[in-house]
Amino acid sequence: MATKLPEAPRVGMVSLGCPKNLVDSERILTKLRSDGYAMSPDYAGADVVLVNTCGFLDSAKEESLEAIGEAIAENGRVIVTGCMGKEAETIRARFPNVLAVAGAHQYEEVVGAVHEAAPMPPSPFVNLVPDAGLKLTPRHYSYLKISEGCNHRCAFCIIPALRGDLVSRRPDAILREAEKLVEAGTKELLVISQDTSAYGVDIRKEPRMWKGREVVPHMTDLARELGRIAPWVRLHYVYPYPHVDQVIPLMAEGLILPYLDIPFQHASPSVLRAMKRPANEAKVLERLCKWREIAPDLTIRSTFVVGFPGETEADFQYLLDWLDEAQLDRVGAFRFEPVEGAAANDLPGAVPEQVKEERYARIMEKTAAISAAKLQAKVGRTLEVIIDAVDEEGGATGRSQADAPEIDGEVFLRDAGHLEQGAIVQVEIEDADEHDLYGVPLA
Repeated sequence: MATKLPEAPRVGMVSLGCPKNLVDSERILTKLRSDGYAMSPDYAGADVVLVNTCGFLDSAKEESLEAIGEAIAENGRVIVTGCMGKEAETIRARFPNVLAVAGAHQYEEVVGAVHEAAPMPPSPFVNLVPDAGLKLTPRHYSYLKISEGCNHRCAFCIIPALRGDLVSRRPDAILREAEKLVEAGTKELLVISQDTSAYGVDIRKEPRMWKGREVVPHMTDLARELGRIAPWVRLHYVYPYPHVDQVIPLMAEGLILPYLDIPFQHASPSVLRAMKRPANEAKVLERLCKWREIAPDLTIRSTFVVGFPGETEADFQYLLDWLDEAQLDRVGAFRFEPVEGAAANDLPGAVPEQVKEERYARIMEKTAAISAAKLQAKVGRTLEVIIDAVDEEGGATGRSQADAPEIDGEVFLRDAGHLEQGAIVQVEIEDADEHDLYGVPLA
């Protein structure tokens, strides 16, 4: 018997105003058509109707409102975009049943609203690209970028020159992507950006509706919503701004993983000033203690630069002493290297390569000892582990909540041949070394 392919949803469009609006309409329809949607020439045949409005003159606004009213009367399922999108309250006051309202040029939001209002039926014969997109990571974990660029001007970094200042994605677009990833099999979302803590500062006054509630573009609000979507949510590249304190209770509640990747870079106040980074290391230590009181299993990972221009032996020893107090769980270190275009290249006091190597070896020895002690304290405990791979000899490799893929440690399991990649299981920890744990899954 022949397979009957599902019919694609049909989209109708009413485009008003100037030629720029017409181009916007063309771009929206082009994207929808490439996504597999069909076009409808009339209201009756459309699963959803887009009204691209004009707001240049009062008469144009009234014409747009009339067009919205007609579309609702004839079809009932209407998405509004265009210049009048800035007056969403006016539109919703008059037409409370509109499905979504987006401003001009907000193609991603409009297309996303169509996907939500009239989803494409899944079909392996038609959908050559899955909803979650093409991935280069295993199916069970995915990186979720929430912003691009950075507002910092660290002396050793050229990211702002390459990628510009911070540009945050809309929270509803992020959550929609997260939902698709989870529907496609993702168990762990790894939230990334250049500066996750700064998410939303550029669009802070632009809350968006998601699942019938308003979501503010802020790290805490976004983390809370993501925690409702995915089993594991892991935050990377978190600068320790004061509002990070608000995220820790979410970890205690189990909404997001008790894990923070904070790029401290150094601890010596003089080196931090030379790096053009905040020099409040003492206050950070106090906050780490408070965080651990709220979420005792909190894992802190960080990276440090050794041999930065002007770093003295006293500065380096200050860093080692600070690490003794901070007791960070996971630490990576880098020897300073000049990068073309970085301000640090012109700083005096270049550290000889031999000294850089010696300091690198010392910091790695220090942090390995801290890691070994912390992991040894986990022996005998039962931890939640996500399975990354299962071998043919009955073993498996996974990660605890304290381990991000590729950069942290692993959990090596025996008697685990029955497990599947991506499963989240309870594991009894039997042994540990400097970086990894060893255990057995519980029945």
